[in-house]
Amino acid sequence: MGIGREFQEVTKYVRGKIPAGYYSTKEAPAPFKAYPGARTVPLPPPPSTGGMTLWEVLSKRRSGRTYADSPLSAQDLSCLLWAACGATRQNGDYLLRTAPSAGALYPIETYVGIRKVVGVSEGLYHYAVRDHALALLREGDFSDELAGAALDQTMVGDAGVVFLWTAVFGRSTVKYLERAYRYVYLDAGHIAENLLLAAAARGLSACPIAALYDDEVNAILGIDGDEESILYMASVGAATDGAQR
Repeated sequence: MGIGREFQEVTKYVRGKIPAGYYSTKEAPAPFKAYPGARTVPLPPPPSTGGMTLWEVLSKRRSGRTYADSPLSAQDLSCLLWAACGATRQNGDYLLRTAPSAGALYPIETYVGIRKVVGVSEGLYHYAVRDHALALLREGDFSDELAGAALDQTMVGDAGVVFLWTAVFGRSTVKYLERAYRYVYLDAGHIAENLLLAAAARGLSACPIAALYDDEVNAILGIDGDEESILYMASVGAATDGAQR
């Protein structure tokens, strides 16, 4: 049996054999990552009205691998981040988001590599969901490094923004044990689809990416690949077909 099938087998729920007694949440990692001392870049508020209907957006969504040379706007970036995983309301101890998460534990963290966004300098950033703002981790153009780490896919180097999603596994394993590893991938998929639909609604071109060298991306982000590791990416750029945004 291959490791994939073994994983499916050992993480199955079987009636009468679901693991009992979840771990104490005191053992869980912090629910939000923070980078004290990092320069904060506030984002404009995303629009809450207008635009395409959901049905129009669904019909327009396609994976776009070529991008025009024009930059995204700060409003584009704000919309994409909020749509992907932005906060919608506080419910007790939980900050609810635009995308669902198993147990509302939100193990996914969002990073962005910015190459062409008006008013935002090139660099690698972390999305601070509570503040709807970016924390600058490293200045400079990382498009070549990110493209290389994504199996040398040129669309990553050409994108205006590259989104990177990691999982802080302990946020979910503390409750769901080994089953959590299924959930974190589902959570990342929910977030990515939100991003792709938002890109379509803004007249942008976007493509999800799972083909990547895990350790290379983790090194770029400065994470350990154990407690936190890359799961998924997406490249986004200006559309080449002259679509209005």
